[in-house]
Amino acid sequence: MTTVTSTSGTSVRAQTRAAFEAGGQGLVRLAQVALAAAVGFILPVVAAVFAGVVTQRFLWYYAPGSMIALAAAVVAGSLVAATLVRRTANRTRGFLDRWYGIRLPVAYGPRPELELDDRGHWWTGYSYHRSRLVAKYVQLVHWGLRDRTTRAELAWLVVNPFLVAALAGPVAVLLVLGAACTVSGPDLAVGVGPLSPYVRPVLLRFAVGIGTVLAGVLLAPLAVRGYAEVARRVLDQDGRATHAQLTRRVAELTETRADAVGSQAAELRRIERDLHDGAQARLVAIGMTLGTIEHLMETDQAAARELLAEARQSSARALQELRDLVRGIHPPVLAERGLGDAVRALALDSALPTEVCVSLPDRLPAPVEAAAYFSISELLANAAKHSGAEQVWVDILYRAGLLRVTVTDDGVGVADPSRGTGLRGIERRLGTFDGVLAIDSTSGGPTTITLELPCELSSPRTSTSFAKA
Repeated sequence: MTTVTSTSGTSVRAQTRAAFEAGGQGLVRLAQVALAAAVGFILPVVAAVFAGVVTQRFLWYYAPGSMIALAAAVVAGSLVAATLVRRTANRTRGFLDRWYGIRLPVAYGPRPELELDDRGHWWTGYSYHRSRLVAKYVQLVHWGLRDRTTRAELAWLVVNPFLVAALAGPVAVLLVLGAACTVSGPDLAVGVGPLSPYVRPVLLRFAVGIGTVLAGVLLAPLAVRGYAEVARRVLDQDGRATHAQLTRRVAELTETRADAVGSQAAELRRIERDLHDGAQARLVAIGMTLGTIEHLMETDQAAARELLAEARQSSARALQELRDLVRGIHPPVLAERGLGDAVRALALDSALPTEVCVSLPDRLPAPVEAAAYFSISELLANAAKHSGAEQVWVDILYRAGLLRVTVTDDGVGVADPSRGTGLRGIERRLGTFDGVLAIDSTSGGPTTITLELPCELSSPRTSTSFAKA
């Protein structure tokens, strides 16, 4: 019996020692994360305040001085924060790795190189700019906002100080209050002794203070664990797919699959209708004409020759209709020479003067080429029918696994997908490939419609060309 009691007492003492060691370790870790968060929060704030105050002092006599000072403060704070984004995230990743063995993968997306096109404009991978310096900074900002890992790090820079305040704040309050309550002794002027009425309040205050400090120490490891969990959820992009997101993704794929199946069925019905009403009817008529000619060869050769000429013209028209039908299914120039030359052929046949700029490293997958080709064809037809434009520009570029097509016209603008089926049809066509359609069309023009389709190429050969039709 005595042995059991001794073992039990030893176990309790070991657990108590382990709890206090974990609490002390938690306090040290909380101090580390608080210091790291303070640097990421205080430095941008100090930079913004300093820039705003200095600018205001120099421009105090100008009417818009306050607005300029505010803009300077925002710019300075943003620049300092931008320099701390990756450093703060890497420090947090190091904390999680050392403390809990949680290794967060870091994978930044490729940043496209600046390219100078034939028109003297710098292409950032997202937009054109005349100045190389402007293009460089626009590319950096745009890439940072689109890159998943960088976006997570930006979010963490904002979340980190508030999270530390929410988790470390209660621990700090408990420690400070407990320490203050513990060290506040009795008033020596009134005298304190074993029989003094002030002994009980002093002991009670001391006990409450010690208990409060112990509560803060024991709460510290839980605060650090909560900090690690939130950091993992913010910084770990691969682990953020929730059930709702997966459900929404499945719904999107189901919808795009239904659109693809419906479009394919409608295309098959169109082909069947065109064959039945066009080439098939002409071939039947040619067969009947040839039967008539066979009966007239011996009785009326002149009439037979006229019918032969008519049959030859009908066969030529039937052949042209079959060619048009095949071209509508998959244009030969698209199959043989690729998207660039196929769009140039469209530009030559367009009712409006059209400039085509193509920068494609290699051939795209056939389904992507077809989707882009028929979308561009629809957009050129819409521009000719509805925009009142005098010029159209088509830019086709492939960068970082993304085909980007921009069609711009100088028409009256106000392109609205709800006013017709053309743009909605393009959107459904692109949705099959996880592509997107963006429309920028204000009243008075111009109209810029951008198509983006993710895809992969097979070889690194680069072909950049510029054509005007």
